[in-house]
Amino acid sequence: MPVSRTYDPLPSYRPAAGEVAAGWSAPVAGLPLGPLVLAVDGPAALDWAALAEGLAAAVRAAGRDVDLLDVRDHYATGAGERLTAEPVPADDPFFTPLSQARVADLFDAVPRPGRPARDAVRVVYGPGASLSEPDVLWYADLPKRYAEAAVSKGELPVGVNLGRPARPGDLVRLFYTDWPVLDRHRDAIAGRVDRWIDTQHPARPASLDGAALRATLAHLARGPVRTRPYFNSTPWGGQWASSELGFTPQGGNTALGYELIAPEAGVLVGEKDGAQVEIPFQLLCVEHPVEMLGDDVHRRFGTSFPIRFDYLDTMGGGNLSLHLHPRERYMREVFGWPYTQHETYYVTAAEEGSRVLLGLTEHADPATMRRQVEEAIADGTPMPVEDHVQSHPAAVGQLFMIPAGTPHASGAGNLVLEVSATPYLYSLRFYDWLRKDAAGASRPLPYEHGFANLDTARRGEDVTKELVQQPRTLRSGDGWREEVVGALPEMFYAVHRLVVAEGAAAPDDTAGRFHILNVAAGEGAVIETGDGRTHELAFAETLTIPAAVGPYRVRALGGDEVRIVKALVVEP
Repeated sequence: MPVSRTYDPLPSYRPAAGEVAAGWSAPVAGLPLGPLVLAVDGPAALDWAALAEGLAAAVRAAGRDVDLLDVRDHYATGAGERLTAEPVPADDPFFTPLSQARVADLFDAVPRPGRPARDAVRVVYGPGASLSEPDVLWYADLPKRYAEAAVSKGELPVGVNLGRPARPGDLVRLFYTDWPVLDRHRDAIAGRVDRWIDTQHPARPASLDGAALRATLAHLARGPVRTRPYFNSTPWGGQWASSELGFTPQGGNTALGYELIAPEAGVLVGEKDGAQVEIPFQLLCVEHPVEMLGDDVHRRFGTSFPIRFDYLDTMGGGNLSLHLHPRERYMREVFGWPYTQHETYYVTAAEEGSRVLLGLTEHADPATMRRQVEEAIADGTPMPVEDHVQSHPAAVGQLFMIPAGTPHASGAGNLVLEVSATPYLYSLRFYDWLRKDAAGASRPLPYEHGFANLDTARRGEDVTKELVQQPRTLRSGDGWREEVVGALPEMFYAVHRLVVAEGAAAPDDTAGRFHILNVAAGEGAVIETGDGRTHELAFAETLTIPAAVGPYRVRALGGDEVRIVKALVVEP
């Protein structure tokens, strides 16, 4: 009998061609002979001075002259402010719309240095370096979690935000301006990058040449793939991922588990115990959108991967804030996202008596609710939340549907798998239980946005009937069944559950649309594809099945029934 496996915090894949190099020597040795301009592009948050120093030393060690040009010295005066989208309303203290600017907007004129003399190498480096018309283009990357964590702790120096050389790092700027601008730029140049460089270990970067990068992306886009997970800490966070999965809490808890959030997720490529590069998951969708998403999903969402899986860990923690997410038109017109943040909560584990807050009570009065929200903010008066929002038992295996505009919160004592639409930056909070952060400050509460999006029509019994659905069998076979555990007409995706008995296997087919799987109960499963690939999946792990996979099987591992949460797009 196949044995079960344990949760792997560092899933990785071998490159489809070439090999991952460690250090600067191998990349430098592969540079063409003769005078050339080498551009090294990448995000603002990495240590560009250290990169330039290490690269220059390797070029000199190879017996070639080198000179350096930092493109950031050529940004226009006030360049960073050219990138910022105007808030709506103009004095909004919480959010800005996503920036639509380009990296080229940082310059009045992009520097285009000529080739140096003899066999020298002229290195142009920094965000936007690729615009300098180089002979060779490298892309240096640092996964987004590093910048987010460091800015949150105040550890990054000034200049971490794009085009702001003398200002401290700012998270709002990072999320709403830097990342959208830099992601579009990276995606546009990825097809012509000659080497991908991972700078997580700045003294010894790992890298993969461009041809191998593209071959690997092509291979991964046609088979099951799992992204590198990680957990963030927040004031409400719990301890489940620490005690059960072995994650080390960086801030004292494991609140937010990033299983698959496409804009931030990465895929590790390289030998398990050797050098590895982390490639943004989004590049799979950019380079191979039809294979990853499917033709009809690609037509609707472009290269945006529209579903995310993450954990909300409050086991031993506190309640999440009471909040909701923007409705479709508001999200599009005010914040600039083309689709909105519908969510669901699947209860993977729960302490006795834990609850989920969801939907308005029958007699909830928005005017009273607003007054009490304002009193909580102004005077620290506790808000009687359950006068307005229903409280439901957090039964393991229950799915709660959370369409945009619905107030909700996971209560203390839960491990919730959040199966949601990908937009994740616009949580419109009403109340945070009067909590303070480590510095004694209250969390920002953008309640005006919240009340502008509050759906007051779905309340009372309609909440239980429509948003706390009971499973219904969709199809079944020998030792397995597939259930629909949540679907709503206004939500573009549905959540199903595969229940596979010990020793049984369930057949499935992407039928032209990607699937996402998560082992929610049992020891694990192995996914077997029509082209002969196999991919094991342990309890709590999440796996993407690209649309190009087509028919596949899910076979139970271990000695127990396995339950697998499955999400898919149901409306083109």
